[in-house]
Amino acid sequence: MSVFDAQGWHGAARRAPSPFFDERPPTAVDLLVVHAISLPPDTFGSGDVQRFFLGELDFDRHPYYDRIRHLRVSAHFFIPRDGALWQHVGVFQRAWHAGQSQWAGRPACNDYSIGVELEGTATRPFTPEQYRALGHLGRDLQALFPALSRERVVGHADIAPGRKWDPGPCFSWQTLWEEWADDR
Repeated sequence: MSVFDAQGWHGAARRAPSPFFDERPPTAVDLLVVHAISLPPDTFGSGDVQRFFLGELDFDRHPYYDRIRHLRVSAHFFIPRDGALWQHVGVFQRAWHAGQSQWAGRPACNDYSIGVELEGTATRPFTPEQYRALGHLGRDLQALFPALSRERVVGHADIAPGRKWDPGPCFSWQTLWEEWADDR
């Protein structure tokens, strides 16, 4: 039995629907993209990532936000430092997380991928709770989309090299694989 409902919402996720999504073209979901984000940069727990994905960010609240004022961004899932699971877009819809991207010669990764944002930076390790939540989510997504093998889980930097850095040097792929494999 799937943990996802008919609209693609995870039963254990906190729902915060983003207006920034559209319908996928008819194609199989077969890629998981791991991202990292913090708003303001290098700040955790502000709630501004969720507000950004909801289109509710107060852009005057921090000088950095002027740089992102024009963006309309979402991800299917967001995992803050405490490991909570937030969902912003149903998995059957196209979230706007990858931007200009390609994987294995296929462009437009948003068309066939699931985007998961972790609250993080390039300079600080991610938390055990985040790895646990991402591993569990990965197993749930793989049950729904069997083509999501380990080889089809990539970082944002892998699909947009030179343009994106995330999830960055502090992300441990080995820890993710250990959590993904652990079915406790």
